[in-house]
Amino acid sequence: QVQLVESGVGLVQPGGSLRLSCAASGSIFSINAMGWYRQAPGKQREPVATITSGGSTNYADSMKGRFTISRDNAANTMYLQMNNLKPEDTAVYYCNAIVSPRAGYYNSYWGQGTQVTVSS
Repeated sequence: QVQLVESGVGLVQPGGSLRLSCAASGSIFSINAMGWYRQAPGKQREPVATITSGGSTNYADSMKGRFTISRDNAANTMYLQMNNLKPEDTAVYYCNAIVSPRAGYYNSYWGQGTQVTVSS
């Protein structure tokens, strides 16, 4: 089994910064793509940013220039640096990872979610 544990829950003022992390552990042969998603109250879960094992990144338009996704493959950990936060960034943030428990097999795993609140 694979577990994804997020950290970085916080309350931050508009314009502030916050860093989220997501650590994967368990039966891991390799990790393919990883990503951050978020879900605001009353809204559907939406993608924030994704990163491949090779480091290629992709961002949702509203996050470009403000958020930076990165990963440490040796530590099976992914990060999301969020700058210039806005009240509309308030949401539960989830990490996702496509994990191979053994060669040739892949499964998608989700973290438990971490609350980010942007408010003055």
